[in-house]
Amino acid sequence: MGERPNKNGGKNRLASEKSPYLLQHADNPVDWYPWGEEAFAAAKQLDRPIFLSIGYATCHWCHVMAHESFENSEVAGILNENFICVKVDREERPDVDQVYMAACQALNRSGGWPLSAFLDFTGRPFFVGTYFPPKPRRGMPGFADLCLQIAALWKNDRNKLLSAGSSIVQAISPQAGNAHELDMAVASKARQQLGRAFDAAHGGFGTAPKFPTPHNLLFLVAFDQLVEAGRDSQALEMVEKTLWAMYRGGIWDHLGFGIARYSVDEKWLVPHFEKMLYDQALVALAAIDAWAVIKKPFLREMACKIFTFVLGQMTSRDGGFYCAFDADSQGVEGLYYVWTPAQVEEVLDSQSARLFCRYFRVSQEGNFENGWSILNAPMKIEDFARLEGLEVSAAQSLLEKARIKLLEARFRREPPLLDDKVLTSWNGLMIAALARAALVFDEPDYLAAAKRAVDFVFDNLTDENGLLLRRFRENQARHTGFLDDYAFFVWGLIELYQAGGDPAYLEKALALHKKSFELFGSESGGLYYTPSHGETLVARIQDAYDGALPSGNSVAAANGIRLARLVGDSSLEEQARGILNAFGAAAAAQPTAFTHLLHALVAAQGNLREVVLCGDFRQEGYKALAGAFSGRYLGGLSLLQCQPGEAGRALAQIAPFVGPMLEAADSPKAFVCQDNACQAPVDDASALAQLLDDRQGRA
Repeated sequence: MGERPNKNGGKNRLASEKSPYLLQHADNPVDWYPWGEEAFAAAKQLDRPIFLSIGYATCHWCHVMAHESFENSEVAGILNENFICVKVDREERPDVDQVYMAACQALNRSGGWPLSAFLDFTGRPFFVGTYFPPKPRRGMPGFADLCLQIAALWKNDRNKLLSAGSSIVQAISPQAGNAHELDMAVASKARQQLGRAFDAAHGGFGTAPKFPTPHNLLFLVAFDQLVEAGRDSQALEMVEKTLWAMYRGGIWDHLGFGIARYSVDEKWLVPHFEKMLYDQALVALAAIDAWAVIKKPFLREMACKIFTFVLGQMTSRDGGFYCAFDADSQGVEGLYYVWTPAQVEEVLDSQSARLFCRYFRVSQEGNFENGWSILNAPMKIEDFARLEGLEVSAAQSLLEKARIKLLEARFRREPPLLDDKVLTSWNGLMIAALARAALVFDEPDYLAAAKRAVDFVFDNLTDENGLLLRRFRENQARHTGFLDDYAFFVWGLIELYQAGGDPAYLEKALALHKKSFELFGSESGGLYYTPSHGETLVARIQDAYDGALPSGNSVAAANGIRLARLVGDSSLEEQARGILNAFGAAAAAQPTAFTHLLHALVAAQGNLREVVLCGDFRQEGYKALAGAFSGRYLGGLSLLQCQPGEAGRALAQIAPFVGPMLEAADSPKAFVCQDNACQAPVDDASALAQLLDDRQGRA
């Protein structure tokens, strides 16, 4: 059972876990259990309810509640006497989090972390909330008082709690219903609603707090290119302004690069300082797609700087990508990132310090707590150089030298916690971003990094049957893979195949995609989040809501549509449309909550092309043809690269229709197809570019 907590500094049961979040609580006086049979058996044996606390290692308010309540011996005494206390890392066990977050949202119409749930010993939740202060504050009950009230109800009026639990489980369980065909009218409605919600002054959608929500931007680019034939200038303006505002705002790390989780204000100035891997990947994808259409240099810079940050600071020695950096250091949110003029002057010469502070808005009064300044740069470098009487190149050089020196100084500060676990799903997103950048930017180093990460997953995050696992840390892989692990990783494999042409990646993507329907499929056509062979929870959730991340269902639908075209298997597209229709009614009722699902719909019905490149990868003619895809928007494109010999035969096994093309290609050739018809093959890069340009954007 492990050591029980005691007043002499003993560890609780969490000490044997690998999760950084659980280990943060191993010294608590609370008698924590990890999620599992032992906790539920103890609850039943002792006839106690369960207090379930869900969070993650880089969660600021999780730290606050831990310090206020879980490190408090008086509160811990109340918990230990009346409850079996269970701690869950939501990133390791998103299945558990999804069930009880659904309960929280059903009860409160909102959610968040820390998630605090009270359950009976079957797992049914009867009271769910988020953060609770130790004492009553601002209309919130004090946590200790709440625990005592629930303990009293458990003893004196248990049926009331059990009845509430049954009602909540019924409310969050999927209800049988008829499929509703999802059509392009819903996509158009989502586009209109995003236009109405757009903040023309500051970029982004709605008011504070503002999240990057990059799948909104990906949808808008796709809608412009594949539906409106490049005519929706407002859609592109929304994308450009939003990415520019984030790139120049305080949500962007101007010294070390990368983007924070969200902005607490509408101007993107004051971030919640934690950095999540998934935000880096998805924002990079949005910047790549936007650059391919708009060609503004800052968009490429933004994506490349994200990769510089991730490859430099969030990548393991073996190529896997870590989860996140905390918002806090030394117990203070944002302390690692903020500056005062005096701190800048300690590092730079007087002229450089003055110019740096003016450009990045570092002032005596500050723009954050305690007179600190969050770096932000709303002024264009050309305007700044003109005001300062400098050449643009001189201003850029001075600021870049200053950035490097200040970054070196910042590295000497106490850093935020790095959550160094590796998740299959989030790695899939970063693999997709790197691979797409490798093709669009013609950057082979990104392709190499994506391949290393794929190797890491296959080497460390698959079981003896080839099924995906969820988490790897300290040489231990654990937890069955969930829907997003399969869907996001398949996305990465598809992008990697298109960028590099190795048919092994396409074959693996196809196999895992098909396996996901075996594991997660349902009669409705939608996919469950948990596999059929997985742990039984009080509810098995089926959802396509695109929140901070796109849903597993949305990505699986998009994958199916792309794979159908890549391998010529229409049954894959039928499955994908089954997903779309399973959530059609929900998407029609609230389109902007399903923008990645609608992105998949646009990909299924918009202007699509299949291109097969045949020839020896080493030949200059082939390289010239492949170069036609550099700098091009890839959203409506299925690209197969087919070379002679064993690799070509392997591809023909997966996609039989390429066999005759390969036989006909006595020299490097490109076959461009659309609407089940192919053009005559071309062997000239400019002719290929003309074909792609003629068809790009034609509805």
